[in-house]
Amino acid sequence: MANRGRKARVEDVHELALALPHVTTDHGTQDRPIYQVGGKSFIFFRDPRPDAVDPVTRERLADVIVFWVPSDADKQALVQDPASPFFTTDHFRGHPSVLLRASRVGELSRQELAEVVEDAWLSRASARRASAWLAASSRGDHAWPPPVR
Repeated sequence: MANRGRKARVEDVHELALALPHVTTDHGTQDRPIYQVGGKSFIFFRDPRPDAVDPVTRERLADVIVFWVPSDADKQALVQDPASPFFTTDHFRGHPSVLLRASRVGELSRQELAEVVEDAWLSRASARRASAWLAASSRGDHAWPPPVR
């Protein structure tokens, strides 16, 4: 992934998700945020699970973020690139999502993270909402990504 702009931060995941239209936030166990559009999750902060472990310590990863992706081709492009911080596990085989450790978010630029967040939202939003947002963004009715705070 090419570096375009400042390094992303975990706070950017929250800011970028909430900047999209019709987004609601639910909270899973341990009060981990789940971002939804139309009642469908598009990003969530995952509880530690036995399928995602540190390769050295074998400890469950406690900082995994799940992003929906538009297609398996998009998923493969993200997880097969050796320079990419995205990964998957057997649990997510066949599922249209990629995983990212919060500790590796800074390997992305904020712009790259914005594209992943936008794609996640677009993959779960209704066709009507997605079309309206894409039309508005291509006309420049709103800036995307939102300005850095």
